[in-house]
Amino acid sequence: MALFREQADVSVRPATPEDEAAIARVQLRAWRASHGAVLGADVLEQLDVQAVRAQWERAITAPPSASHRVLVACDGPRVVGFAASAPVEQGIEVVALEVDPDHQRGGHGSRLLTACVDLAREQGAVHLQTWVLDDDAAREQFLAAAGLGPDGTRRELGVGADGDGTRTVTEHRWVAEI
Repeated sequence: MALFREQADVSVRPATPEDEAAIARVQLRAWRASHGAVLGADVLEQLDVQAVRAQWERAITAPPSASHRVLVACDGPRVVGFAASAPVEQGIEVVALEVDPDHQRGGHGSRLLTACVDLAREQGAVHLQTWVLDDDAAREQFLAAAGLGPDGTRRELGVGADGDGTRTVTEHRWVAEI
């Protein structure tokens, strides 16, 4: 009897125009699972799925520069996560990194972050930054394990549903030298 080890077919690749629906699905599922308490379930339920898809289609097909990237994590042929990055002074900002809640803790987030770092280094970047919402302990643990840490910079964003008023949420910047 021959013994063999089964290996998962997992990968990270540049996003293609056909990926925008999957990226929007992952983003909305991940946000609803992770950010409902901070952003408000009412706000998340009112997000326009078609507008989110259109935004990702533009990011993939007409990025502001060649340094703007959208990557997807795949489990076999299925898109289960994504990351988007943009240039900042002497570095790169990971503006989005989400993994479908059903596929978290499978290494997809780490592969996406590693790919962002690799692309940033190719472009001559020397640091990486991203933003973390208050009370997102899972993301903080993930980033800390990857070598990032908060630098004390924070920003406040207004969010709210139509007719519901606006509330303020706080994000903290996490950075690392690469």
